[in-house]
This record gives sequence, structure tokens and C-alpha cells, in this order.
Amino acid sequence: MEKEFAQQLEALLEKYSELLVGEATEATKEKVKAWAMYSHIAKSMPALINHWSSLYPEARTEMKQIINEIKELNEQHRKSSQK
Repeated sequence: MEKEFAQQLEALLEKYSELLVGEATEATKEKVKAWAMYSHIAKSMPALINHWSSLYPEARTEMKQIINEIKELNEQHRKSSQK
């Protein structure tokens, strides 16, 4: 991947994180990236997610925690934006 494209993609992820959950820390961006990738794969190849989940049940549990955290942060961000 070209350096300029990688930087532009990183800027997109940063803005998406800000809009989705109201912050763009490195930790948050990594969680948003994992959540987005997992969500896309779950919709486009659910059998792959089922296979992965059976191979790595601990990772599936961690992914569920990330999904719940992103959901909660998003709800908090939307509530604070409405005020």
C-alpha cells in the first residue's frame, strides 16, 4: 500500500471513529476497525464467522465485548450530540 493512501485511509478511520463514538484515540480506532471488519465479514460471509468463532471462542467473546462497547459509546455520543 502506498504511504499516501495509507495516511488517507487512516484519516478516514479517524473521522469515522469521531463520528461514530465521539473520539479517535488509537485504542478506539483499533476497536472501530475490528468492529467494522467483523461486521462486514459477518454480513458477507456468515459461514466464515461461524467457523472462526468455533476455532477461537475466546476471540469471539472479546469481539462481543468490543461490539457492545462500540454500541454503548455510539449511544452515549448520540445522546450528548442531541443536547
